[in-house]
Amino acid sequence: MPPSNPGLAALIGSRICHDLISPIGAIGNGLELLQMTMGDSPEMELIADSVTNAQARIKFFRVAFGAAYDGQMLGGSEVRDILTDLAKGGRVQFDWQVPGDVPRAEARMVFLALQCFESAMPHGGTVTVRKDDPQWMVEAQSGRFRIEPDLWGNLSLTQPSTDMAPAQLQFALLPVLLAEAGRRLTARTSDAEVMLKF
Repeated sequence: MPPSNPGLAALIGSRICHDLISPIGAIGNGLELLQMTMGDSPEMELIADSVTNAQARIKFFRVAFGAAYDGQMLGGSEVRDILTDLAKGGRVQFDWQVPGDVPRAEARMVFLALQCFESAMPHGGTVTVRKDDPQWMVEAQSGRFRIEPDLWGNLSLTQPSTDMAPAQLQFALLPVLLAEAGRRLTARTSDAEVMLKF
């Protein structure tokens, strides 16, 4: 059974991200001051990479799991910055081909779809996002996918299962948001390519 109140869950997500972004930013600022006085070292670079990745993840989670209100927009440059920073810490690259700003509620669904793809691409690859109003197309290319049929089948259900690990939450939340938005998801898969349209 899907979450009974996804709006409340989104407020919780927003609150957690809001409370974490400030201390992580402060750590990043402190690290910059240390680098200015002590110089760069492999240890400093490792910490800096970890802080950058943590900041990118929090910003990504804020969009994917946070609240999104009617009329609220998300800047295209902000989306690209988040995805660029996120790609630095992983094997998956993101190609955002959508010009201009986008409704935050739609960006939220796309970010959840990106998480679905990330979980299916353990060997890395590229995920391309396009929009042909009003339809979104999220397409992934990889040398090898790990598709779990039960999880991916959950995306097209009107009553998605929540019997899954916390790391798979996106497979339960995305279909709920799609249904609320009156959108229908279609998928196409092959050995080297997976595409979602909604």
